[in-house]
Amino acid sequence: MATAASAATFSIGTAQTGRSLSPSNPFGFKSNSQVNFSGLKAMSSFSGNETCAALRATFAPKAVKENQNRNHILQPQASYKVALLGAAGGIGQPLALLIKMSPLVSDLHLYDIANVKGVAADISHCNTPSKVADFTGAAELANCLKGVDVVVIPAGVPRKPGMTRDDLFNINAGIVRDLVSAVADNCPGAFIHIISNPVNSTVPIAAEILKQKGVYDPKKLFGVSTLDVVRANTFVAQRKNLRLIDVDVPVVGGHAGITILPLLSKTKPSASFTDEEIEELTVRIQNAGTEVVEAKAGAGSATLSMAYAAARFVESSLRALDGDADVYECSYVQSDLTDLPFFASRVKIGRKGVEAFIPTDLQGLSEYEQKALEALKPELKASIEKGVAFAQKQTVTC
Repeated sequence: MATAASAATFSIGTAQTGRSLSPSNPFGFKSNSQVNFSGLKAMSSFSGNETCAALRATFAPKAVKENQNRNHILQPQASYKVALLGAAGGIGQPLALLIKMSPLVSDLHLYDIANVKGVAADISHCNTPSKVADFTGAAELANCLKGVDVVVIPAGVPRKPGMTRDDLFNINAGIVRDLVSAVADNCPGAFIHIISNPVNSTVPIAAEILKQKGVYDPKKLFGVSTLDVVRANTFVAQRKNLRLIDVDVPVVGGHAGITILPLLSKTKPSASFTDEEIEELTVRIQNAGTEVVEAKAGAGSATLSMAYAAARFVESSLRALDGDADVYECSYVQSDLTDLPFFASRVKIGRKGVEAFIPTDLQGLSEYEQKALEALKPELKASIEKGVAFAQKQTVTC
């Protein structure tokens, strides 16, 4: 690598990786990693003079020395294989580009039933280390998945005006079933990230299929609810005039409507909210997907923000696989924090998947939050049971 001319950070929500740059390597890939908790100090964009200046400040020699004293220096290497299933779709295309930017990805496998060759050809021109390969149709799915470390599944139909996430169930449930079955056959030890809606049901479907195949590891199955956190952080920062880079709001429950519960009382940095603000922010976060669907007037759903949020979660998973011991994200996973079998909450992620839950997030809730938590449980329970029932009716070949 050429001598560094400047420093920059690769950042998707929670991940910051400072590294040396050269004119031929604008993103950089070998360097020390400064890790932050759940996005509290993450940069808010990929580029720009302000961002680069802030980055240089955070990556000053003093900071590096402090990190070394904590024995917390990482050397990111492009060594992980990621498969993106549904790569030609509205979420898949921008997500493919963002994953291509990760310094931890050596191979990016793009799969879809059609139109994926062009996507692969396009992003393969980006001068980042990962090699891009395309796979089209069921006949090529097995080759796409072999040896993969992380599988990301945004495949399915998007929401349209007037549709609820449950309206997507009949189509997307079958898509998730088939794709997860192939994952079980070809890369059973991979982290599995489910984006396909309704996540409240598709994650239980995936779990049941993996059980039928005899390869279910609940620590490695994740429902990507990161978009709810991204939205909560954004809306709270705007309302309270806070620096977005500093804001972190845990979001628990599920990933649809009232099952999405932002814990505003747990906002960092601490902020006070009126009853009216709590109600308005909670409802907006819960209905933000509909806000985008209606704004696009039939032309799509929340594809770009979802891609951003999913890329953040992918990067966090890769950092965990790479040995970062300080990775926390909110995710919809098998959980014992409540009486529900699946629940979204903040989890600590390590090399083997979910390492720990953070029960303190559910302690000391406000009266509003406690009532909302109890109110969401019946709907979330019904969605989980719907997914389990669907999967149990399926015949999966072993």
